[in-house]
Amino acid sequence: MAEIYFSTDVETDGPIPGPNSMLSFASAAFTPDKKLLGTFSANLDLLPSAQGHPDTMKFWQENPDAYAATRADTKDPAVAMAEYVAWIKSLPGKPVFAAYPAGFDFLFVYWYLIRFTGASPFSHSALDMKSMAMALLGTGYRDSTKRNMPKEWFGPAPHTHVALDDAIEQGELLCNMLAAAQKLRAASKSGDDAKGPR
Repeated sequence: MAEIYFSTDVETDGPIPGPNSMLSFASAAFTPDKKLLGTFSANLDLLPSAQGHPDTMKFWQENPDAYAATRADTKDPAVAMAEYVAWIKSLPGKPVFAAYPAGFDFLFVYWYLIRFTGASPFSHSALDMKSMAMALLGTGYRDSTKRNMPKEWFGPAPHTHVALDDAIEQGELLCNMLAAAQKLRAASKSGDDAKGPR
């Protein structure tokens, strides 16, 4: 079965799950050739014992429309995560979690999956787009930022701090990076073929 890349974005009210809540999350499922198979998004009820971190809540105070988008039609996390797993399993491929950066988004999604469903369809690993950019660009990790990436890696989708918008935007980015990697491999193989047998 082919891999499916679940480009995922989360919006939270703090830096870590448990003490803080995941406000909303979304995944856009892409094939490696950039076909969008479907999307899933949910706004979540706050965890009963959690509270927003002051620094994060300051950000939301400065972005009230985006925050309001996370509070519309919220669901019990147990219900939302079960629906999410069912959606992932309904798609015909091996699921790969992908995010920019994966260290943050996967932390929340994995915690919520284990807490509310007992398992993760992604196992315990995730594809980090910043690490992939680092390899493609030949830069240090700290320099593998979006502002240093080629313009052709970006699609038309906007980055709005609404989870579904950002998941689609970053999914397009990932697919364009996969295409760039394929071109590099093809060029390398062509160069090796030109040299002939050794």
